[in-house]
Amino acid sequence: MNYCQGPDCHTYETQDRIRGPKGNKHYQTRRRSSFYYLGGNACSMQCQADWFRKFGERALDHFGRTTEPKKLVPDNAWRKDYDWDYNNGDGVRSNYRMINRLTKEIRPITEEQYNNDSFTLNTR
Repeated sequence: MNYCQGPDCHTYETQDRIRGPKGNKHYQTRRRSSFYYLGGNACSMQCQADWFRKFGERALDHFGRTTEPKKLVPDNAWRKDYDWDYNNGDGVRSNYRMINRLTKEIRPITEEQYNNDSFTLNTR
């Protein structure tokens, strides 16, 4: 079980945060097996925003700020794509390919290449 990392999670007055016996109630940080925000570390968009307001500057300073524009050029514009082929006569099959988002060039690839996270045609 994980606790929400939102620094103010315990201050929000919701029924699922209230804990303690009658006469000794308190609000507590949410605890779940999984969360959907902040990469699985925050229980809500509000807690995610609280975290970024408090720690965002430090995170950027620690991991590095972008100091130059990033560019998408033909050498690094390749993306994996697929579609379903329903009319091939022997059932449903996928057509896997790499598409260059700038030049619109298409190159066929295998299913194994598509499923390989390290496979790319990008040279940069």
